[in-house]
Amino acid sequence: MQYGTDLLSRARRLVMGVALFAVTLSADAGPLAATVPAPSIDAKSYILTDFQTGAVLAEKNADERVEPASLTKIMTVYAASHALKEGLIHLDDQVTVSKKAWKMEGSRMFLEVGKQVSVDMLLNGIVIQSGNDASVALAEHVSGSEEVFVGLMNKHAKALGMTNTSFSDATGLPDPNNYTTARDMAKLSAALIREFPEEYKRSAVKEFTFNGIRQHNRNRMLTRDPTVDGIKTGHTESAGFCLISSAQREGMRVISAVMGTASDDARTEASYALINYGYRFFETKQLYEAKQVVASPEVWGGATETVAVGSLKPVWATLPRGRFKDVKAVAKLEEPIKAPLTMGQPLGHMTLNLDEQEVAEIPLVALAEVPEGSLFSRLYDDLRLMLK
Repeated sequence: MQYGTDLLSRARRLVMGVALFAVTLSADAGPLAATVPAPSIDAKSYILTDFQTGAVLAEKNADERVEPASLTKIMTVYAASHALKEGLIHLDDQVTVSKKAWKMEGSRMFLEVGKQVSVDMLLNGIVIQSGNDASVALAEHVSGSEEVFVGLMNKHAKALGMTNTSFSDATGLPDPNNYTTARDMAKLSAALIREFPEEYKRSAVKEFTFNGIRQHNRNRMLTRDPTVDGIKTGHTESAGFCLISSAQREGMRVISAVMGTASDDARTEASYALINYGYRFFETKQLYEAKQVVASPEVWGGATETVAVGSLKPVWATLPRGRFKDVKAVAKLEEPIKAPLTMGQPLGHMTLNLDEQEVAEIPLVALAEVPEGSLFSRLYDDLRLMLK
């Protein structure tokens, strides 16, 4: 049974909600993207995604393995945030700085061996200053050693579907077994923002003072674009200059991952260009609320004559700007629908089409239980079905 295009009439007016079910359109699939290509970015690889739906708005070599440099610390913070959530550590824990942490080379927050520093302050040192010493100190506090913590990092990476990523330390210092991709870094960044928004807020802090030393956030996008609120820089000689940025404008958040540029200026300009491209040529909207009824088909042999059908989760879509009015929806339900029905029972799907191309298929389920009707009503409906 099919239900036509009027299903979207009310949903098009909705613009906010929780991104739990997403409809996406790749940037190279739509006619707008074909006529307005992404900006030319001089980087080893990059990707621009919509946070809400995961739609890819632009990409280049997004699955090519590259060194993550200090972008590794996004996973360090993500793994530590899980430990905080699980109650394994606490923000006010006092961490004794080990000799190994104190001796770390590269960017530092200037910890002193033997001194105690709170987990809260260590997280600031990692996120804002990109401190290698803070990363090792926190890793040791969470797991007893950096080596064990790395195993935790790789476990989280696997769970997030980061299929082309391997971590060998908590800092991002060069190592053959420390690699990732632009796509995987965008996945990780989205997970941090979605799961740990309070910890993510640290990446918007422009400076902090520790041990009498004023330290600045190296992400110049925070001052270049006021809508940017994170997330992390990375640099080694072999990795080049890398930057993950996230911005939010009018309810739409995007994430750009730029890997392997020639300078700090280059990674900043590339990120700025990608983010502006995403907002100029794409938009993300909620099409359906959770449990919004999209059809009420007949139920055979049930205590009620019909059942409300829809999605248990909000449905979002990312499309080329101005194209939502052209989306057509068709719900296709299995027939006949027989009682008993349970809440959430699959009953069919809905397809969204743009320019006669299927954009996505959305599972449709029963939004309420429907028990069997009386013996008489079941027999009556069985007879009707036979005649039909």
